[in-house]
Amino acid sequence: MQIHDLAQGSPEWQQYRLEKFGASEAAAMLGISPLVKRNELLHMKATGTAQEFSDWVQKYILDYGHEVEALARPLAEELIRTELYPVTCSDGRLSASCDGLTMAEDVAFEHKQWNQALAASIYDGVLPDEYMPQCQQIMMVTGADKVVFVCSDGTPASFVHIDVLPDPAWQERIRAGWIQFEADLATYQHVEVLPPPVAAAVQDLPALSIRVDGQLTLSHNLLLFGDKLQSFIKDIDTNPSDDQAFADAEQAIKVMERAENALGAAEASALGQISTVDDMVRNVASLKELARKTRLMLEKTVKARKETIRVEIQQAGKDRAAAHIAALNTRLGKPYMPAIAFDFAGVMKGKKTVTSLRDAVDTELARFKIEANAVADRIQINLGTLRELAGGHAFLFADTSSIVLKAADDLTSLVKMRIAEHQAEEVAKAEALRARIAEEERIKAEAAAAERMRQEQAKAARVAEETASIERARVAADTKRQLEEQAANIAAANKAAAAPSPVPVAATQVDDPDFQEVQPAPAQVTPIAATRPGTDATPTLRLGQINERLSPIAVTADGLARLGFAAAGRDRAAVMYHESDFPEICRALVVHVRAVQAAQAVQAA
Repeated sequence: MQIHDLAQGSPEWQQYRLEKFGASEAAAMLGISPLVKRNELLHMKATGTAQEFSDWVQKYILDYGHEVEALARPLAEELIRTELYPVTCSDGRLSASCDGLTMAEDVAFEHKQWNQALAASIYDGVLPDEYMPQCQQIMMVTGADKVVFVCSDGTPASFVHIDVLPDPAWQERIRAGWIQFEADLATYQHVEVLPPPVAAAVQDLPALSIRVDGQLTLSHNLLLFGDKLQSFIKDIDTNPSDDQAFADAEQAIKVMERAENALGAAEASALGQISTVDDMVRNVASLKELARKTRLMLEKTVKARKETIRVEIQQAGKDRAAAHIAALNTRLGKPYMPAIAFDFAGVMKGKKTVTSLRDAVDTELARFKIEANAVADRIQINLGTLRELAGGHAFLFADTSSIVLKAADDLTSLVKMRIAEHQAEEVAKAEALRARIAEEERIKAEAAAAERMRQEQAKAARVAEETASIERARVAADTKRQLEEQAANIAAANKAAAAPSPVPVAATQVDDPDFQEVQPAPAQVTPIAATRPGTDATPTLRLGQINERLSPIAVTADGLARLGFAAAGRDRAAVMYHESDFPEICRALVVHVRAVQAAQAVQAA
């Protein structure tokens, strides 16, 4: 904050106010001041023309206000228990002329002359909006913690106050408003602001006089009246475009109306004096109709032009609003700007003059630009945040045009959440891919293990088969050797038995239950089955089952019959035997095999 040593009302102070954006001007800048229009403030700042006041206003309003303020300051000091000092200060281009500020610069004092409506509002604890910008800008410039706003006449009896605290929303609105005001000031084009128009003085038509003497002789000035009327109509501006032209046109309408009435009255007066004056009647009727038609035409023209002017002003506001949005989108790089509401038609309601219409539209346009600029600034910040945080994840933000309208904190949270969710999805996909690959590898490993096991089993089966084959060969060789030994023993026994003198022969022990004694070489083999007990039971043992049990040895029904086991029956194609025959069949086969083996050995000897 910079403090300026300026006396209020001095030329230096006036020049200072024109160069700075004062706190007392903030309401006018925002278009909410009932005293100064925004366009008027722009005009003053652009042209360097300070607002002028009459001597009466200067003496009884401004000077008196300073006197009352000086009387109220001690009351305010008693209220806050510290001294106050008037001060003019600035922060950049923003300025404030404080009615009082404490030495600590923490409390400011603002005084307004006693006003019953304002006092009543303060008494209810509400500061009207038109006073809020000044208080907020005072705190923005001074850094004060509050403003003690007082409405009084300098006496304790008429003294009300309210503490105004900093309001971030109001202060942001004021800051943005001055930025837009400065931009408008840089492109300001002077439009003359005239006082309310007054119809130009027009030479009225001559007084119409028609007199009839006793001999029905007419005396009138209709020709002069007609010439003047036609000349007057010729000079009428039938295409008004500003307030002065509209005022002149409306005045001309009144003149036409008076002409109609005068002609009618003159006609009636003349007709009352004579029975018939045909020329005069026709002349009067013609001039009367001319005045009437001109009046009606001019009324319609004025009404149509007023409506056209309203539409043109409103459309100009819309065009300038659209151009501002286009410029903001150019600044942002893409059409990110949303629709910003404006109400030019609403602010134009009740306005009668071209000046008031233009001021209303310009003020609404300024409000629109301030709001649009705030939105554009937020979008610009969000775009920067998005570029910073998104990095290589821009593809996640196809809806950029909508999310950049969010509050900065909300956008930051959204960006981080989307990226986190995407990364989580990528991790999940990677985990799923790893799991799928691991599962495929597991299946492949199991298949390979199964194949190895199958190969090992096949190899083990081959080895077992080879081992079994070797074992069978070994067993066969051992059996052959044993049989050969038995056959040799039997042959030796038989040979000894055939000798001339009997010689005791030692019994040859054969390692088999059926060969526990020495037997001579028989001439034939007696079937064992011949001595088996008979049975009348139903046969249940199939020949195929016998072969399954004796596998790999295979027997036939004929072979069993030769061993003495005749078929006990048939079940269709199956040859049936008694289950009790099976042990005997096995025994008979063993005996038969060994007998054959023994006989073979004898023959070989």
